[in-house]
Amino acid sequence: MWKAYLELLRPGQYLKNLLLFLPAFFALRIREPGLLLRTLAGFACFCLVASAVYIFNDYLDREADRQHPRKQHRPLASGRVSPLYALLLMGLLLIFGVAGFWLLDPTAFYLISAYVFLNLLYSLRIKHVAIVDIFIISLGFLIRIGTGATVAVPHIPVSMWLVLMIFLGALFLALAKRREDVVLALEGREVRKAIDGYNLEFINGAMVIMASVLTVSYISYAISPEVQARFGSHDLYLTVFFVLLGVLRYMQITFVEGKSGNPSRVFLSDRFLQLTILGWMITFAWLIYR
Repeated sequence: MWKAYLELLRPGQYLKNLLLFLPAFFALRIREPGLLLRTLAGFACFCLVASAVYIFNDYLDREADRQHPRKQHRPLASGRVSPLYALLLMGLLLIFGVAGFWLLDPTAFYLISAYVFLNLLYSLRIKHVAIVDIFIISLGFLIRIGTGATVAVPHIPVSMWLVLMIFLGALFLALAKRREDVVLALEGREVRKAIDGYNLEFINGAMVIMASVLTVSYISYAISPEVQARFGSHDLYLTVFFVLLGVLRYMQITFVEGKSGNPSRVFLSDRFLQLTILGWMITFAWLIYR
């Protein structure tokens, strides 16, 4: 039974919350012990709140998930966890997570409150509205960045480049996730009302646009004189190769292999992507921290 409750928390999705560490990394402050501990605390609190949000979403979707080939095995959809106990667990996680942010920083508390509010709207209504649904998902990624910046003392200014590329990347991943729903709908297994506003032609084209804009934005960032001066390196362009590899590999997974329905699972299982991300991290860290 404990495995069912652990699955209900969706720990694999915690990968997204690592975005909290990016502001400190790009601000060249990731090596400060105090800041690192505060960010770790923020990461833990965000994981609690995110799990509460996932439970609420699964509770509302438990009937629809039973029609999905993969989601039908979720704890609530499969009946392995009682809806009442799931809601009680959701309440406890939400209380502890939000209270933790209040103790860390009031601004972070307001951001996590906005995250909860947006996800309530998403679960209750917006996830059924095409295009708006993927924008709300992408805003959740930006809130993670803002939270990572505000738990720092003093607060870390968030670069417009970071905001832009995280938002574009999140849109790209959200579109790839919706593509699986469209494919299921074409097979006669419609699992989401918003799919009425999508088709393969639209999603394929939108993904290509997002991939192109994301790549061009990153290249502009890497060769920007302002960015090069701030980091004291003119070799940031070397990291562009890893970004191109990552984007192309994810498009291959989406269009060729048809496995983009769960981005976190993709990142946790695909060795090519893992090595690409690791290569980018090592190269970028070496260039700006040497």
